[in-house]
Amino acid sequence: MESVNQKSGILLLDKVIGPTSRQVVNGVTSLLRTKKIGHVGTLDPFASGLLILTVNQATKIGAYLEVLDKTYIARLKLGIQTDTGDLTGEMTATQKVPNNLDFAIINDVLHSFLGKRLQIPPMYSALKREGKPLYKYAREGLEIERQPREIEIFDIKLLSFDNDVIEFSARVSKGTYIRTLGEEIAVALNTLGHLISLRRTAIGNFQIKDAMSLENTSFARLISIREALAHLPVFEVDETSVKDIMNGKPVKLPEIGQIVLLVSGEKAVALYEKRADGLYYSRRGLF
Repeated sequence: MESVNQKSGILLLDKVIGPTSRQVVNGVTSLLRTKKIGHVGTLDPFASGLLILTVNQATKIGAYLEVLDKTYIARLKLGIQTDTGDLTGEMTATQKVPNNLDFAIINDVLHSFLGKRLQIPPMYSALKREGKPLYKYAREGLEIERQPREIEIFDIKLLSFDNDVIEFSARVSKGTYIRTLGEEIAVALNTLGHLISLRRTAIGNFQIKDAMSLENTSFARLISIREALAHLPVFEVDETSVKDIMNGKPVKLPEIGQIVLLVSGEKAVALYEKRADGLYYSRRGLF
């Protein structure tokens, strides 16, 4: 029987402003006395909100959670640009805020961002070039060419506008930088801007209301791998097939999806992917 700190699953954490996501992971690792903890969806130090922690065998499913859409509430200060795109950076430019801005105008501009579009990642990001994070180049005063990436804005709403500060919510695809989106919104309003706050409220169907603080993190709130991957199709295998699956043997399954979670009872056994020959092959063992 596995001990408490050997259990696998995910934890929902409400990150506070200040620490890096890695520092939060280190804190939970120490608190729970388990060695294998990862996280899904890095939050900048100035940002707060939902962070998914993957524990033990669940560290293998991070990539399948990364693809989930994410929801944020952001506050955008108009008229001032910073080198980081947020309040932690140095001011690089200012521009007068148009005096005709109102709720209707801003709302129309926000809605113009709905759908798929290309976005160039910011220099102050953890993306790597030749093994070195872009933010390190930025701190050295270097500008590295970045390729635009396709993102999608599924939903965006204006929450308030007061004293040149726009508060908005956005549900976006993987890889979307809200700092960059904020700058783009400001430019579309004929000014400049930077984020003064950012809070993530959801990742897929996981909500911030169900998250714990670092101090209250406990295995008692562990979500199983099966439940964590509820967005994937599931196929129940019998006990006689489990050994073959654990050995990574190809299997024939009903065509229920490209990637399928194989389970035995409540236990997640493996992730399998369909290939051109119609069989499903092991992508990741979860035992």
